Amino acid sequence: MTATPGATPTIVLVGHGMVGQRFLEALAERGLTATHRVVVLCEEPRPAYDRVALTSYFSGKTPEDLSMTDLEFIAAHGIELYVGDPAVTVDRTAREVTARSGQVFAYDTLVLATGSFPFVPPVPNKDADGCFVYRTIEDLLAIEEYAKTATTGAVVGGGLLGLEAAGALKGLGLTSHIVEFAPRLMPVQVDEGGGAALLRTIEEMGLSVHTGVGTQEIVVDDSGAVTGMKLSDGSELATDLVVFSAGVRPRDQLARDCGLTVGERGGIAVDEQCRTVNDPHVFAIGECALASDGRVYGLVAPGYEQAETAAATIAADEAAFTGADLSTKLKLLGVDVASFGDAHGTTADCLDVVYSDSRAGLYKKLVIGRDGTLLGGILVGDAEAYGTLKAFTGSVPPVSPESLVLPAGASGGAQLGPSALPDEAIICSCHNVSKGAIRGAVTEHSCTTVPEVKKCTKAGTGCGSCVKVLGQLVTAELEASGVEVDKGLCGCFSQTREALYEIVLALRINTYQGLLDRYGREEARGGDGCEICKPAIASIIASLAPTIGASGYVLEGEQAALQDSNDHFLANLQKNGSYSVVPRIPGGEITPEGLIVIGEIARDFGLYTKITGGQRIDMFGARVEQLPLIWTRLVDAGFESGHAYGKSLRTVKSCVGQTWCRYGVQDSVRMAIDLELRYRGLRSPHKLKSAVSGCARECAEAQSKDFGVIATSNGWNLYVGGNGGATPRHADLLAQDLSDAELIRLIDRFLMFYIRTADRLERTSTWLERIPGGLDHVRDVVVEDSLGICEELESLMADHVAHYADEWATTINDPEKLARFVSFVNAPDTPDPVVGFVPERDQIKPDLPLLTIGHRPLEGSAQR
Repeated sequence: MTATPGATPTIVLVGHGMVGQRFLEALAERGLTATHRVVVLCEEPRPAYDRVALTSYFSGKTPEDLSMTDLEFIAAHGIELYVGDPAVTVDRTAREVTARSGQVFAYDTLVLATGSFPFVPPVPNKDADGCFVYRTIEDLLAIEEYAKTATTGAVVGGGLLGLEAAGALKGLGLTSHIVEFAPRLMPVQVDEGGGAALLRTIEEMGLSVHTGVGTQEIVVDDSGAVTGMKLSDGSELATDLVVFSAGVRPRDQLARDCGLTVGERGGIAVDEQCRTVNDPHVFAIGECALASDGRVYGLVAPGYEQAETAAATIAADEAAFTGADLSTKLKLLGVDVASFGDAHGTTADCLDVVYSDSRAGLYKKLVIGRDGTLLGGILVGDAEAYGTLKAFTGSVPPVSPESLVLPAGASGGAQLGPSALPDEAIICSCHNVSKGAIRGAVTEHSCTTVPEVKKCTKAGTGCGSCVKVLGQLVTAELEASGVEVDKGLCGCFSQTREALYEIVLALRINTYQGLLDRYGREEARGGDGCEICKPAIASIIASLAPTIGASGYVLEGEQAALQDSNDHFLANLQKNGSYSVVPRIPGGEITPEGLIVIGEIARDFGLYTKITGGQRIDMFGARVEQLPLIWTRLVDAGFESGHAYGKSLRTVKSCVGQTWCRYGVQDSVRMAIDLELRYRGLRSPHKLKSAVSGCARECAEAQSKDFGVIATSNGWNLYVGGNGGATPRHADLLAQDLSDAELIRLIDRFLMFYIRTADRLERTSTWLERIPGGLDHVRDVVVEDSLGICEELESLMADHVAHYADEWATTINDPEKLARFVSFVNAPDTPDPVVGFVPERDQIKPDLPLLTIGHRPLEGSAQR
């Protein structure tokens, strides 16, 4: 059939990715969907989705979660959306586009947003069974299916997407390798120092990295399936799955076929209005476009700018795209990586200011001009300051560059908040939103929340890296305007968590309902509360249980209904509905008999076993009705709950100390055991981790823990506020050369002061940076007793220690408590049929049904 535009001008959009969807939104914002017929030809079997977050599919997100297309928006604007029906030819003379289905669409304006395709090196057997690219949801589904029978995977390419692909393979249970031709990972974004920090962190995660080598050949067996790779250094890598992630190339074949000008290295040539250089009726935007500055942009933010420029030009508004900021902030395999401005220092006479801590995986570099102007930078391991630093690029920061790269809490370090930024500073580079525009949303458009500011300005709706700064700006502007900012815990309580803790302690309130009915917001009293305050209050009550007369058992009475999902069954819920069992192994010390008991239990119940980074043994795959049976055998053998499921103390790691090690100066194992047994079961705002090292060599990594202890020849040094997780932070020295008694007394005080004053779900690292006065204030309180509360803090800890009881033992000794551990209340002996497993490496792994997506009609779209 041939569709004709008639009297209504027609815009045909070829391609419906993230940039294509932004173009449609820009058309609607300018009223063009009301005056034009808009046709969209989408090649993939689903409309636009968040390709930036593609890897989150392996973390449990569905294609629907990733979707960026609101079908109500499509319907409301009369947009004709054709999925799975790409354009195959363009007749520029007749101004017609033919789709694969045979439909022909006449156009007045044609917009090409065909994106890019993965580059696959021309090596022998690149198309063999077991070779994949990593670009679409379909690619991920295929990789997931093939990985079921694979054991080892290799990714060709160590750039942004390559590292994500390697993490996905590891998550699928494969031994994973990364092969990068450049001498370092992420060569475009980071320099040699940043690459080294990234390499160390990634290798510690169990991935093997091969840099400075290329892929020469894919090795296959007689059936044509992958068995290995030959590398350019003569070595061979055994693998049965290969993912090519060696960059992308513009998809410009449609343009080439219809005679549009393309660049020497690809890309549809366009002018500053994103109009093709040899046809004013055709535009190109996104990764398929060669911009007027001679660059093809592979990031989403420049693509959005191009989409807005094209829409504005079609609407006869003035707009131009002359280039874009290539700053990026990502979390790759859990590691923060960011680069901005002149990250590689190409500006003449520039200087580098560098902070590097290879042990912690931290690398920070700022590029400074001779006049003090911040030109750019690279952040690896800690990109907390990215939003502020990027906004200062091109200006002279109000503090010295040296102070900006030092870790928080370090002597001479400085933290610049967004309030120090000028109004013209760009906060959201995805949508080019300035600080002034965000302030205007609050002062001129009466926005009072981050979601309202997002809707008003689009800030924070792209990659999301600016959301934290956005929230800080909104709060600061509201306070500056005299608006009272609600800092309550949630919609049920106007008080902060700290204030609620003081109320519970002072008035000895030992039930959630009692607290809600007396001190909740008027409209919340008598209600059921919410999912924010219930676990937060449950944690407060549990941490004060012996002092306020509450039960220390978290599943007792009302407490049971308040807990987070893991606490409901005193075990960690896994992705297939099974649970893990983690017995406590204080200090990592265990007898051969203990090891045998754990091995026998895992064998008898068919559990997957793994040694953790916390010096414990995890057993995975238990069904809920099996938990009490497993606990019984563990308790009988002298084990107890390791509280891996709770916001409480997890582990106290240790090295072997002076007992065995020739460098040790104190008995670190004994101290670790003493600390773990003292603080076990202590409920807190977030999980707590600790470690004890027997000498300054720091083998137990104590400086990456919430509280860490390092032996000296004169006693012990105490470090606090460390974190080795998603946002690494070196711990700060609180006190040194302590005796055993002094050490324990200070830890008692520190932990109870943290529990007393921290926000909900706030780690000690974040708390230490947020609390007024920081480390100096905490030292004054817990060491010098400046507030006169240390006696009370010590008393609260003594109550906890005296009344501790193992939750597993309490459960198995009470038939009433055991009754909750069933999959089905009305059929207690029936196991959950959804919980299944398949074999892998002589153990088991969850049997997760593969999610398949078929073609489906898009209800509400104006399909013809």
